[in-house]
Amino acid sequence: MRLVIAGDLHGSAYFCRKLLEAYEREQADKLILLGDILYHGPRNDLPREYAPKEVMKMLNERKCEILCVRGNCDTEVDQMVLEFPVLAEYGFLYEKGRMFFLTHGHVFHEKNLPMLKKGDILLHGHTHVPVCREHEDYVYMNPGSVSIPKEGSAHSYIVYENGRFSWKDLEGDMYLDYKIRDFTKI
Repeated sequence: MRLVIAGDLHGSAYFCRKLLEAYEREQADKLILLGDILYHGPRNDLPREYAPKEVMKMLNERKCEILCVRGNCDTEVDQMVLEFPVLAEYGFLYEKGRMFFLTHGHVFHEKNLPMLKKGDILLHGHTHVPVCREHEDYVYMNPGSVSIPKEGSAHSYIVYENGRFSWKDLEGDMYLDYKIRDFTKI
């Protein structure tokens, strides 16, 4: 299973196109979106080519390839126009005995943990900053933001395959690689 994991599109048609180009280039099986799909939110400046209707159209064309969780900027109105589920607060994936807990990050995060067992992975967006941080019992990962990166980070996403997470910018250049088999950064 090859996944592209991204978050925080915030209605940018430009960066949605870039993400979908990366998804195609990566030849992934599914696109996991960690929330904040259409609306930019009151704390953010408008992203480049802010056009939620275009983002809606592009994503709906791939509705069978998308798994999504709800962000703090996502609402029932968004669900009315998006043809894939977007209002789940969290989701789960299981691979090789580990749970990947998928959430946006505004409810569950490092200071308010969900139910995790030793070796599980907490995956969320929300902060717009890419992170891979090992804790004693779990690993926290954040792909950063596709459209509004913060703290000088790149417009980015994660590719997951066979126990390996790779953080990439939208051009496909990798800048962090992490293998979960032994919980060591490589």
